Amino acid sequence: MAVPAGRSSAAARERADRGNGPDAIGVVVLGGCAAWALISAAGRDARPEGVLLAVLAVAAGYACGRICGTLLPVATAAAAALGGLALALASPHGMPGVATVAPTPPGQTGAAAALLVLAVGAACCAASAAGPVAMRLMLWLLAVAVVCASLLLGPVTGFVAALGVLLCSLAAGRMRRRMLGLAGFALATALVTGGSWAVAEGALPEGLTISLQGQLTQQRVQLWHDAAGMAKEHPVLGAGPDRFGDLSPTVQQALYSDRKPHSAPLQQAAEQGFVGAGLLGSLFCWMLYGLWRSSRATPVVLSAGAALAALAALASVGNPLSFTPVTAGAGLLAGLATARQAADAFAPVASPARGAALPREAATNTRHPA
Repeated sequence: MAVPAGRSSAAARERADRGNGPDAIGVVVLGGCAAWALISAAGRDARPEGVLLAVLAVAAGYACGRICGTLLPVATAAAAALGGLALALASPHGMPGVATVAPTPPGQTGAAAALLVLAVGAACCAASAAGPVAMRLMLWLLAVAVVCASLLLGPVTGFVAALGVLLCSLAAGRMRRRMLGLAGFALATALVTGGSWAVAEGALPEGLTISLQGQLTQQRVQLWHDAAGMAKEHPVLGAGPDRFGDLSPTVQQALYSDRKPHSAPLQQAAEQGFVGAGLLGSLFCWMLYGLWRSSRATPVVLSAGAALAALAALASVGNPLSFTPVTAGAGLLAGLATARQAADAFAPVASPARGAALPREAATNTRHPA
């Protein structure tokens, strides 16, 4: 039975309205992140340029993903996966052109792991959206190759995160309700973030704390203690953007340090107060909300959600969000998975039901059987 043209147009408008809501929320959240960085830096010797650059990178990546995802979704996702893999392999530390000292600060290895996680997510999105079987198989093999590269480059947490993204993407093909999967990603991210806060506050049992210190290193735990102390001392405005290294006793005593606490939520709370930490959480929630409202297929949406959740987990215990390629890649992946399909830009033309009158142009051009 044919769908009436009016009903098809209404459905197209409804899909367009569903995409406008997350876009408006994104403008508010990104604008709030930029504005609060300037507010928290006012009247202090602070440097908000890094936060503003990160916000600009997310916005630019998201816009590029929305545009290219509408025109060439599979090709753009595959190119993004290859680009992330190339960036991770271009340097032993995963970030070409970054000056390093020995020993290697853990933030740079975390950036390489984050790039590989985003590359796996992009490859899985491309494989889930591809039509031909041969192309789909090649893209799944690309995702497996990226996971193997994460195992070779390290650290182990990056390999576990990349493997988790691949497994979640494979399982997403059997899921029909994306809400359940996205809720699971949000819960897992909240648990990791809450665990890092508990370690910073020393709220965990002694045996578990000692075990985690062995995995996280004692220096990183001390940095988290310093960040939690700054957040308590300046709960609203924080100490000021990019001032953690100037005020942290652990950084001052360390021989080699990149002057970061290696936890994005703790850094936001220390430098921009709990308002800044809340804005960071709102940015992640906005991406998940956009994925939920996306018109893309559920496997594509859940593949991107798994990669973004894995990135958020890495950012809770590392420093990947301090690197522009990572923040831009996160915005690009979110844009690809929320881009409107090309058919949604126009109202679909439906053939009229049997017995309905044809338009004058159609009636003129219709060929009658002899």
